Amino acid sequence: MSISHLKEGFMKFHEGNFKEKSAKWEDLVENGQHPKIAVVACSDSRIDPAFMMNAEPGEIFVIRNVANLVPPYDDTAYGYHGTSAALEYAAQHLKVTDIIVLGHAYCGGIGSLFAPKEDKEVDYDFISPWMTIAEPAHRRVVATMPNATDSEQARACEKGGVMVSLENLMTFSCIREKVFNNELRLHGWMVDIRQGTLSCYNAETNQFEEIKK
Repeated sequence: MSISHLKEGFMKFHEGNFKEKSAKWEDLVENGQHPKIAVVACSDSRIDPAFMMNAEPGEIFVIRNVANLVPPYDDTAYGYHGTSAALEYAAQHLKVTDIIVLGHAYCGGIGSLFAPKEDKEVDYDFISPWMTIAEPAHRRVVATMPNATDSEQARACEKGGVMVSLENLMTFSCIREKVFNNELRLHGWMVDIRQGTLSCYNAETNQFEEIKK
């Protein structure tokens, strides 16, 4: 993959999809976007929610960051709250009816929580503090699965990270109020990029359940 390849790819898009659906693109410009679903996904290059879910332009509002994490509500002036701002926009302006936290197996961000400190080649300024959001899930896995393999712990922590993000979503009043008023639904999903499966969290069973045809 190269920069020139991406440019060529855009020209193919322009001559194909863009021209074929010109009326759709014009409508999106003239009338704006009105997605009903927001997705919090990982920045991982292997995870593309629109591609995986076969969504059309304008159908889903995607918020991407390292490890698909939602930070707890924080109204201090310190830092730039990119994910929080996007969530506020989705809930307040777009008025989405559903928010999906889309986790995935083999997440590098979650995996970093299990790497011994001495094995880390780079001392990151931003990634390490960001990943502390998932520490509750990490501690829970280490405490409850002490005899599990590193891989088993990481897979469990990926799901746990989704649950932490769902809990943190409820710390935003603009989201919490809409959930309580049945105007907004929250979902936890997990994609296994090796098996090609999608599992959705079921609150009644407290399990991620694979969807079937």
